[in-house]
Amino acid sequence: MDFEYSEEQQLLADSVQRFIQKDYDFEARKKIVASDAGYSEDAWRTFAEMGLLGLPVPQDFGGFGGGALDLMAVMEAFGDGLVVEPYLPTVLGARIIAHAGAKAQQKAILPALAEGRMKLALAHTERNSRYDLAHVETTATPSEGGWLLSGEKRVVLGAPLADKLIVSAATSKRGFSLFLVDRTAPGVEVKAYRTFDEMRAGDVALDNVRVDKKALVGKKNAGLALVEEAVDFATALICAEAIGAMKSANDATLEYLKTRKQFGVPIGTFQALQHRMVDMYITAEQARSMACLAASKADSASDADDRRRAISAAKIKIADACRQISQEAIQLHGGMGMTEELKVSHAFRRLTMIAQQFGDADHHLERFAALG
Repeated sequence: MDFEYSEEQQLLADSVQRFIQKDYDFEARKKIVASDAGYSEDAWRTFAEMGLLGLPVPQDFGGFGGGALDLMAVMEAFGDGLVVEPYLPTVLGARIIAHAGAKAQQKAILPALAEGRMKLALAHTERNSRYDLAHVETTATPSEGGWLLSGEKRVVLGAPLADKLIVSAATSKRGFSLFLVDRTAPGVEVKAYRTFDEMRAGDVALDNVRVDKKALVGKKNAGLALVEEAVDFATALICAEAIGAMKSANDATLEYLKTRKQFGVPIGTFQALQHRMVDMYITAEQARSMACLAASKADSASDADDRRRAISAAKIKIADACRQISQEAIQLHGGMGMTEELKVSHAFRRLTMIAQQFGDADHHLERFAALG
């Protein structure tokens, strides 16, 4: 497999990296995280102007029709810069609408996403669901040409910033369906908070929220297949994001070893520390190859089991690499590595969360084994 970016992908990666270095450095990021909104509207407009928001949107609706391989360069750069804007939740929502939305839904939502005028979030996880995507206790009851939604969703990434939520709700004993819900609709309450890695998320309570029949996304009771495919796609993207965050942690640690002195010499001259640093870089390169495999299968696998197998294999490796590199980076920095002032502590948080997001290593190992 060719692990190099194409010319177009490399140009895109370079432009995103320039933006990160110029307008989204660590000091700028700290101000964004500390703001009331928790994200930058200016940065979001820039994403739209650069075409990043239109990248996953089909060409028929004003986008570029890019897949996971095209988004890899963006996610890697975002991982390096520890970007906190709700890009992934919006891409996840766009994926579902593009694949299953009615034409009217696609026309209303996808161009607005590409232009930066709308954000989406998938409200699916619940209190007792953990990583089981089939577990949905929220209910959708038929009512007067529409539906009444009741239930609670937990840790919905991007929920406080989203204009619309894609909500999963049980429509029969056989399965669940997906519905488009305005975040500000009567009966919707979002309890917003900041996560460990400084993203914005929320718990969503739905109390007899009324939606009309046009709010149904895809076919009734067909929500599981849509969510599984979209979550696998998102898992491939966070694997790419992890590569960027690992690079940030590795580079910061190497620079520290070159400048921190002990016994009158840089500690980077100590052979034991050199070996550990080499192990960190080798681990990152191995993880990169698995991230490329995951993105490739997310785009090309015609067989769902083949896609699941490859993405679970990648997530197992990525989760282990996130743990190793983040913890080694902190240990080689010493106690100061956990201070707010150093970017490496924030990379540690993001890598720790990526290792858990959309399934930890144990979950994906179990899924991989079950697929044979």
